[in-house]
Order: sequence, then structure tokens, then C-alpha cells
Amino acid sequence: MTRRISARALAPMLPPPSDRGPAYRELADHLRLLVLDGRVPLGVALPGERELAAALGLSRTTVTGAYRLLREEGCLTGRQGARSTTALPGGTGTSTPGPEAPDGVLDLAYAALPAAPQAVHAAYAAALQDLPAHLPSHGYSPAGVDVLRGAVAGKYTARGLPTTPEQILVTSGAQHALHLVLRLVTAAGDRVVVDHPSYPHALDAVREARCRPVPVALGSTGWDVEGFRAALRQAAPTMAYVIPDFHNPTGRCMTGAERAEIVRAARESRTTLVVDETLVDLHLDGPSGPPTGAHHPDVISIGSTSKSYWAGLRIGWIRATPGTITRLAAARPSVDMGSPIVEQLATAALLRDPDVLPARREQLRAQRAALVALLGEHLPGWRFEVPPGGLSLWAELPEPVSSALAALAPRYGLRLAAGPRFGVDGAFERFLRLPFTLPVPDLERAVSGLARADAALGSTPLDAVSPTAAAQLA
Repeated sequence: MTRRISARALAPMLPPPSDRGPAYRELADHLRLLVLDGRVPLGVALPGERELAAALGLSRTTVTGAYRLLREEGCLTGRQGARSTTALPGGTGTSTPGPEAPDGVLDLAYAALPAAPQAVHAAYAAALQDLPAHLPSHGYSPAGVDVLRGAVAGKYTARGLPTTPEQILVTSGAQHALHLVLRLVTAAGDRVVVDHPSYPHALDAVREARCRPVPVALGSTGWDVEGFRAALRQAAPTMAYVIPDFHNPTGRCMTGAERAEIVRAARESRTTLVVDETLVDLHLDGPSGPPTGAHHPDVISIGSTSKSYWAGLRIGWIRATPGTITRLAAARPSVDMGSPIVEQLATAALLRDPDVLPARREQLRAQRAALVALLGEHLPGWRFEVPPGGLSLWAELPEPVSSALAALAPRYGLRLAAGPRFGVDGAFERFLRLPFTLPVPDLERAVSGLARADAALGSTPLDAVSPTAAAQLA
């Protein structure tokens, strides 16, 4: 049975119309963006033309024109006058949007580095050397191979949190880890407290588990510990999910005192605290200090190689008490039978390499400095904190035009993730995540394109745009 989204649910996700071109094209741009960034899933039937027009206060002709344009592009399937279903151009309408931007388009929607090619190649070569020892077994490893569990445990111990291999479960990435934890500790209808903003796919995982995300806004400079405590007391959540180390998308790092207070609040409310540490290795101005789990053994930690080494490895892990790891391993076969052996062995080899992470950090420092300078030159009205680590800036725009900017960006050679992708109920239209994961020449092109798109929206006056970008806009 085809899923449907009502006009009442879709309308709040669409910005109000502007005078920036034909209304039907603007509506089509915003609907396309909702599909491409995952806020409206694939294979979902959109509201009828008359129903959506009434909800948006637009003419039916405008909605008809938008739907027609999206059908011509392959973003909708179905004939005019019937319910149209979301799809991808050239796809079947049932697959998940891919991470690859079209040729010639700079992708700022994903905050991830390319692989360190020599290090990753050497790690796979070492893995193939080690593989024969594992071939006599059946190859299933719900908890992970011993050598990787030991290497991950060693990382925690070196950071100040003594850990044994029995406290580690290897997963197919951090997203897989979060899904497993949600399956273990929550039930449909439970509430899950989250940072606000937060990692979009974590919010997706909470909703996929049929739980309700309860957002707690970050404070002006750090975490709102009292707001977090109040949410735990008032919402009675089963679980809380936070990103304390170089938070995605803001890049902030939680202080030791904030960690201790948040752990204490979770214990007092009997809430399972899950901390996402996927960015912990990408400290650019100094390490973040002891792990949050050092404050209490019941904290569940999630880690991954995707941000620090290479997303193509698809290897992550969960650190928890041995009892929790045993329960997770027992429940895992209903999802999958284990992570690939070769990738686990390659990850273990990478974790033993002392040179990879320092080189990655040096690369990111240079690219962060370049992006900060470029924004100051081309978009001086955009405000942001320079993060002490991570992969991105969280920029505040002069006007709430994030979705409009993301919808317009492909015309200027860019792919963006709009601010509301990182929030609940349409928040963060004044914000945009800007990764500094591209090489400096690409960052120069990207910021020039951003300035041109922003000027085209009217958010930044043309005379405030740098001469280079203004000339390209003309």
C-alpha cells in the first residue's frame, strides 16, 4: 500500500512563496529539495493538487505546474489528476537517494572526507594478508573480530576510559549502531531527547524506530544543561542521544563539567544515555578530554571510521557494559549477521597506523581556515563560530532562507543540506551547515557560488558581494 503525506503535514515544511521567479517553479524547487534531502521519503504519494493549493494559499494552477515540472524531471511518477508519488530521476521511486552529486556540482550536503588513499590501500593489503586465518570459520561475527574489538578497546583506554574487548560490538557504521541501540532500549511511542540541532540521520533513526524526538536547544555557547535536565524530568524519555565531541553540525565540544552534569541528569531520571563520538578524532585545536562514558559505566558510546578515516569502510562500534553488548549481539541477527571480515581487518590496521589522523587534522585545519576567510570576504553578513574540531561550520544567515538557498544552489553548481534537515518541525531556516571537507580550490568555487545564489535570493545585497562573485552573477 502506497504511503501518503497529507497537505496538512506537508505545508509546514514549505517556505512561504516569494517574488523570486515563477511561483510554480519555486514550489517545484522546494518540493524537490524535500525529497532529495530525505524529509519527504521516496515512494510517498503527495497531496492532490486542489488539497495542497488550499493548504498553501496558492492557485491550483501553480501546484499543477509544479507537479508537472517534477514529473518531467522524474521526481514524481503518476499522471495529472491522480496522486503523484515521489521518485528519483531515472530511478524506480523506491530506492534511497544516493550521496553522489551530479557531475560538475560541488557537494556540500555531506560532511565527509575522501579516503587517505595510500593508508587505506595499505590497510586493505594488510587485511588480505591476515584473512587466511579467518577463512576456516563460518565468517559470521555478531560482536566483531577479536583483533578489531581489541583495537577499539585500546583507543578508549588510551583516552582515559579503561575498556575490554568484551565491551565492544563492531557494527556496519555508526548509523547501524544507533539503530541497534534503539531496537534494544526503546519501544514504539517512546520519547528520545536529542540535541537541537542534531545529526539528520540520527533524527531519521529515532523516527524509524517509531519514537518521538524531544529537542533540547543548545545554549548560546555550549550545552543547556538545565534545559536538558528539565526535558528528562518533563518528557520522561527512555533514551537521550547527544553528540558531545565536535558536535554535528555546530562543531562544538562539551566541557568536562557539562558531561558530568548530563550523565548525572540521565542517571537521576533513569534515562539511557547514548553519546555519538564519530568525530572525536578530528580535534583541530586540542583533544576533547576524557570520554563521556568515564563519568558512569552505563553510558553507551557509538563510534565510527566514517568521518576520521573513510566512509567507504562502513565500520563502526558500540561501547557499553559487557551485559549490554551480550544483549545487542543476541538481538543483532534479526537485522544482520555481522560486519564484513575484510573491512574489520582493514580498520584494525588503520587504527594501528600513527600517521593517518595527524595528517587528516592538518588538512582540515588548512581547509577550515580557508573557508572562514572566504566567508568573511564573500558573505560578511553570515555569522558563525569557528569550531574547535569536526568537519563543518554552522552559519547563521541574515534571513530565514536556508531551504530557498538549497533549492536554488544547483543552478550555481552546488548541492546543500538546508538547515531544517538538522532540526525538528522545520527549525533552523536561518542556518546552513558548511563542511570544510573539500580542497581549497573547490571551497573557493563553492563560496563564490553561495554568494551568487544568496544575492539572487536577495538575502545579501549585490553591492555587499565580493567583486569576483558579483561579476560571475552578472
